[in-house]
Amino acid sequence: MVTITGVSDASYDRSRCSVAGTLAVVGEKWSLLVLREAFLGVRRFADLQQALGAPKAVLTDRLATLVQEGILRKEPYQADGARQRHEYRLTDKGRDLYPTLVALMQWGDRHLADGPPPLALEHADCGAPVRVSLVCDGGHEVTGPHDVRPRASATTGRTAAVR
Repeated sequence: MVTITGVSDASYDRSRCSVAGTLAVVGEKWSLLVLREAFLGVRRFADLQQALGAPKAVLTDRLATLVQEGILRKEPYQADGARQRHEYRLTDKGRDLYPTLVALMQWGDRHLADGPPPLALEHADCGAPVRVSLVCDGGHEVTGPHDVRPRASATTGRTAAVR
């Protein structure tokens, strides 16, 4: 049995891993890019397809999955003289993914950008740059994995399906 910082193979059920479960829902490239566009305010299929350059079938599939998972919701709209269509709007569950996308963006800006970052995020009220940081419930900033002690949670009877 291997123990890493107090978490043994026996005490940590990897089949219930939240990272794996999350990746099963949003871990595909096009899903994350759809979410990026949704956070930037893009809501309509044609606009998403134009912004992403995604094949129609792929975009249709990713949108259906994000709706099925409750991350996006479809809302009907109809332009004058046109047939009814749908917009895709973020749900509360979808908006909860915002820090994740910002963290991925920060990582890319730091490690992949050739020059200045292509997009800057500023706080709407004061204009200061926005960044993601980890903070414990005690208010202390967590600077990396060495500041964290993982421990297996007590079994709650609730199981998360890993797809």
